[in-house]
Amino acid sequence: MDDGFLMEVCVDSVESAVNAERGGAGRIELCAGLVEGGTTPSMGLLQVVKQCVRIPVFVMIRPRGGDFLYSDREVEVMKADIRLAKLHGADGLVFGALTEDGRIDTELCTALLAVCRPLPVTFHRAFDMVHDPLVALETLISLGFERVLTSGCDSSALEGLSLIKRLAEQAKGRIVVVPGGGITERNLQRILEGSTASEFHCSARSARDSGMKFSVRIQQCSSSGHELHAYLDPWGISSATAALGLVSALVWHLGRQVLV
Repeated sequence: MDDGFLMEVCVDSVESAVNAERGGAGRIELCAGLVEGGTTPSMGLLQVVKQCVRIPVFVMIRPRGGDFLYSDREVEVMKADIRLAKLHGADGLVFGALTEDGRIDTELCTALLAVCRPLPVTFHRAFDMVHDPLVALETLISLGFERVLTSGCDSSALEGLSLIKRLAEQAKGRIVVVPGGGITERNLQRILEGSTASEFHCSARSARDSGMKFSVRIQQCSSSGHELHAYLDPWGISSATAALGLVSALVWHLGRQVLV
């Protein structure tokens, strides 16, 4: 955006990426597995998204869901994915890694950053699981991360607003603190005013029914064989994409700040 504010939209499909750009997003975070908080997307997805949009595409590097403590083999996968993402046109990378005691894994982050360069790198919401966020912020700055995505170590950016503001004040322009987590049209104004941030992160997702006319209900069982009171409808399940209208509304609210 030309007005000083930027909305980054997290997407996991080509359609979502196109909608994000049409809605006015300034950057895309490309992932798979958004239900798990985002994992590394396929290189096919990256390649097609790059063909369809012109705004920067930052690629998530996360080999699995769950925690952010990685094995040696998982690290090798992350390095390989970084190289491939760069090869297929990524404009930036997004990753995070912690030690078992909840601190930034400086050794691993240093190694991964070296593979990422010269591209800019964001430390993702693994930051919200750290032992001491103020100390962790200084660590990220010293390592050379350009951005850190955070909900203020709370359930949403709105709930963590006071810490987000404190982090932004501590950063003093040395790193971009990007609020993310539960940002909607209804709360963006409060987060904008309370955080002093200029970049924001959202998914702006909206459920959409499948176009399938035939589907099968499969009763789900646990690994022990006991029936669970839930049904899987794998072919008729609703999908969720970044909705053009939701992205547009969020970007409009950001642009409105310049006119006030």
